Amino acid sequence: MTLEEVLIQKPTERAQCTGKALEEVLVTAKDNDSLTVGVYECAKVMNLDPDSVSFCVLAMDEEFECDIALQIHFTLIQSFCFDNDISIVRVSDMQRLAEIVGDKAEQLEDAHCVLITNPADGSWEDPALEKLHLFCEESRRLNDWVPEISLPER
Repeated sequence: MTLEEVLIQKPTERAQCTGKALEEVLVTAKDNDSLTVGVYECAKVMNLDPDSVSFCVLAMDEEFECDIALQIHFTLIQSFCFDNDISIVRVSDMQRLAEIVGDKAEQLEDAHCVLITNPADGSWEDPALEKLHLFCEESRRLNDWVPEISLPER
């Protein structure tokens, strides 16, 4: 999808389309072992190899809305992403994000931050990821630096 095609979509279509694209990218990245989950784990990856990070997802839910420490971490992660030209979005349903990126056997308690990284061989390319990058680019032009995406329900 080109930038022009993204621009002519209606806002509701664009939101649904980006939610589906985000879910698709997360599933593909999980299958390719290209996900990092958790605030501290993501911070480690960003610190050690920022060039490997392709996309960042921050998740917030009502339970952690007043968690000052988490808000500080989010601010630092956002700043890092801006400084390193990493596309970043927010989702409001951490449980849904945890369902997508987690294993059934393991309960993910910290799915507040998820990074999509490039594999070492660089062979992973995804049209849905490109669609998300275009969405973030358009949002930045509209001064929405961390756009919110709704993940589709199951």
